[in-house]
Amino acid sequence: MRKNSRNFIHLFRKRDLFESTQFRLTLIYSGLLMFFLVLFIIVVYAILYATIFKDQERELESSVEQEARNIEEYLTYQNHKGRLEFRNQQSLVKDVDQFFYYVVNRSGELVLGDDLIPELRTEILTTISDWNPKRNKILQETFQVQLPDRKTFRNERSDEFHPTKRKDTIRLMIAGQPIFYNGEMIGMLFIGKEISFAYQVFKWLPIILLILAILFSGVAIVISFYMSKKAMVPITRAFSRQREFTTDASHELRTPLSVLLSSINALEMTLDLEKEDYSHKLLLNMKNEVKRMTVLVGDLLTLARSDSGIIEIVYEEFDFRLMAQKAIESVRSIAESKQIKLHFDSPETLIVNGDSKRLSQLLYILLDNAIKYTPNGGNATLSLSVKGKDLLITMKDTGIGISSKDYERIFERFYRADSARTRQTGGHGLGLAIAKWIVKTHKGTIEVNSEHGKGSTFIVTLPLKDR
Repeated sequence: MRKNSRNFIHLFRKRDLFESTQFRLTLIYSGLLMFFLVLFIIVVYAILYATIFKDQERELESSVEQEARNIEEYLTYQNHKGRLEFRNQQSLVKDVDQFFYYVVNRSGELVLGDDLIPELRTEILTTISDWNPKRNKILQETFQVQLPDRKTFRNERSDEFHPTKRKDTIRLMIAGQPIFYNGEMIGMLFIGKEISFAYQVFKWLPIILLILAILFSGVAIVISFYMSKKAMVPITRAFSRQREFTTDASHELRTPLSVLLSSINALEMTLDLEKEDYSHKLLLNMKNEVKRMTVLVGDLLTLARSDSGIIEIVYEEFDFRLMAQKAIESVRSIAESKQIKLHFDSPETLIVNGDSKRLSQLLYILLDNAIKYTPNGGNATLSLSVKGKDLLITMKDTGIGISSKDYERIFERFYRADSARTRQTGGHGLGLAIAKWIVKTHKGTIEVNSEHGKGSTFIVTLPLKDR
């Protein structure tokens, strides 16, 4: 006998299919928006780099070529006869945007030059002495220099104020051009341009763009969520109408099916028909089809209720072993018609807390599935055991088995791994979907292990703790 300790209604809210679909749509939309955002950032960065650095490189190359030609013309006009000599420092005037210009002879000695920071001259000359510039080649180097700061400090002993110094990093873009006289190279012209500010801007630009990308990613997610919500509106409405239709149709069909089944049973009792008679066979086929239709309508109604999102689950304490024995006895005649041996293994008592009606339906589904797909003369074993705080239900058969690629899909509605075989056995592809739903309502799991042609094992794990 069932031992009822409590009977209450549990509202089970399952994760809505549309919420997960909307979540995936949000991910897709936001992913696309962020992809185009990243693409836009890359394009902007490339355009800015080409606009700022490449333009400065072209200007520097053009400047060094033009100045080299001017020097060559000057030497020819002054008739220096191949000697790299200048009468005064005004022979080459440094442009405003130039950091330095140096003219060196073939020995690497400085002949003429000017720079903004003379302290760096030695270091710059050392850098360019080992450099042999080729056409369209620009050298970029970083130099450290001590510059006077506006701040001063007071010497307490002499009461004198001395300027402080700060260490600055200067980034230079350097171009070189050979100087020729009568076809012979007599020296080199080097011109340097400071790009510290532009270099610093491009150093921080990726960080700035990354921060903007993060901010716009949040905006993209919000926009994607709004777009996915709008996209789901017609789908949700269509599904709601379909669900309402399924629920209403299932309710409406149950009454006429019950009337049909009662009428067929009444005909069988009132008519004296031989078993081999055509009318008897016709009534038997009608009865079987009505029963099959009744099961299908009941399954559809169960799934329609599960889609509603709020399901009434009645929890109570009862002996699961007695329920399993009753289920096995109910299907034993069907198993014997196929010469299938049913085996049962369970502890003497197994008190659980759950919805007895739903769990009984789960057992019938597992047993029916095992008998249905096991060939004549096979075996089916139902085992109950306790592992820690969980109840394990194991349904093992020697049936046709399931391919590993179908492990997940067999729990989908109306899915049939073998349509031809399913039509022969009379299944409609809803049993395992309902079984999975029942297990989920009890916060459990259902798994399958199988080998094609050698049978299947369904393992259900249900928590035993009180709810």
